[in-house]
Amino acid sequence: MLHSLIAIWFGWVNKWGYLGIIVLMAMESSIFPVPSEVVIPPAAFYVAQGKMTFWGVVLAGTFGSYLGSAVTYLISRWVGRAFIARFGRYFFISEKKLDLAEKWIHRYEAGGIFFARLLPVIRHLISIPAGIVRMNFTTFSAMTIIGAFIWCWILAYLGQKAYQVEPGLIDDPEKMIHFIKHQSVWIIIGIVALMALYFLVLKLTGGKEGKVAANGSQNVQDTDTTLL
Repeated sequence: MLHSLIAIWFGWVNKWGYLGIIVLMAMESSIFPVPSEVVIPPAAFYVAQGKMTFWGVVLAGTFGSYLGSAVTYLISRWVGRAFIARFGRYFFISEKKLDLAEKWIHRYEAGGIFFARLLPVIRHLISIPAGIVRMNFTTFSAMTIIGAFIWCWILAYLGQKAYQVEPGLIDDPEKMIHFIKHQSVWIIIGIVALMALYFLVLKLTGGKEGKVAANGSQNVQDTDTTLL
């Protein structure tokens, strides 16, 4: 079943070109389980064959990702948390996952959206809690576009690398996905390391701000006591 779907998606990229990339990446950024690894890397093979351009693939992937994310955000904002908590299980979104995602958004806000766009699995779900908590749409859009652009560039680069190593991978979708995932491991580790550093800085600066606020409050109280 999965092999057949992957073959169909490969066909969409081949037959529809940039439109196929936009449609599939929009699906990937919504509730449809389309892995971006079966969209951008095959397109990079067609770049090497002269059927597309590298930046055309990256921009089409970015636009598709943003389109799917924006639609998901707006629908989530419209239907609200209660609806998603009730019916989300039909789309593999449990209430526990929803709670964790909401906490993620509340705590890390813009940075959380950016890094989520670069990580597997949570990439296509992060728009839902962003819509539920009514995150600023301009901020959401900016972080989504930047993150999606970087991820599409990475996949396009890995796709070109795969073509140079083994051009025949285009005829074996599952083998190509395995190759791309293997090559992207160190990139994902680097992203996680940067994310951890970002969160550490947030925690440290947040702690300092909390202490400054507490000290300021104490000074005001001391001043009031002196005046009395």
